[in-house]
Amino acid sequence: MALINKNAANIFATVVSNKRVGQYHQLIVNIGEQANFCKPGNFVAISVGGENSRMVLRRAFAISRVSTSTTVGGTMELIVAPHGQGSRWLCSAQEGAELDVIVPLGSGFGIPTEPVHVVLVGGGYGSAPLFGLAEVLNARGCRVDMLLGASTASKIYAPMEGKRAVNSLRIYTEDGSMGQAGRVTDPISEMISQSDIAVIYSCGPMAMLSAIDSLTRGTDVVHQCAVEESMACGIGICMTCVLPVATEDGSIKMLRSCIDGPVMDGSHVQWDKVGKAL
Repeated sequence: MALINKNAANIFATVVSNKRVGQYHQLIVNIGEQANFCKPGNFVAISVGGENSRMVLRRAFAISRVSTSTTVGGTMELIVAPHGQGSRWLCSAQEGAELDVIVPLGSGFGIPTEPVHVVLVGGGYGSAPLFGLAEVLNARGCRVDMLLGASTASKIYAPMEGKRAVNSLRIYTEDGSMGQAGRVTDPISEMISQSDIAVIYSCGPMAMLSAIDSLTRGTDVVHQCAVEESMACGIGICMTCVLPVATEDGSIKMLRSCIDGPVMDGSHVQWDKVGKAL
């Protein structure tokens, strides 16, 4: 039985900065020593709405990256799209505001023990955690290629930062407003056939993750994906984020994305059964 991340702690964290980056907000939050326990793929659960709000459930946000400095200590970076009431409240947080957070949560990406060729595939602002992952993979000596995709140019997060972090970067937009016209999954089959790719890491919409799984099935490429299921509690209690996943004995179980994931082996997720009663 999966357990909550053993390093998770409930702390009050101070907002160091809040900047608008295109359609998104980049928040830097001081989490002190907890930054030492964060790995690419982990997430944070934040209490949103304030004391006078009806928003009683926490909101889960992927951690883009963590860093430490002598001036502010350990910090985490969050990339937030102001879509719902909770995320809009978070995006309005001013410098110096205190957030009630539980961090780090969930499983992280598996890192190769030796230098290999990897591909990072990100959809929209869901690509943000891949930048911190790229830094870790570069330090391991891996060749890192990145594919970023979205419906339109304004939804591609930090393309220049992505270019600096990897060996090669390709951008795909469905309307052709940036990079090449098409879907971010379009070049994957050719890349697999022409290169010795060991792992594909992906973050983004579930439809994108499912498409990547169909392209890697029957190959030697491992697909590690950070699933996007809505998490109400983030600590395995509420069962709102369950996914059908094949276990080692061949049975299919409804596993919780928050503690059994969010990073999962894409070949184990039963994509055709997601959202359906078993």
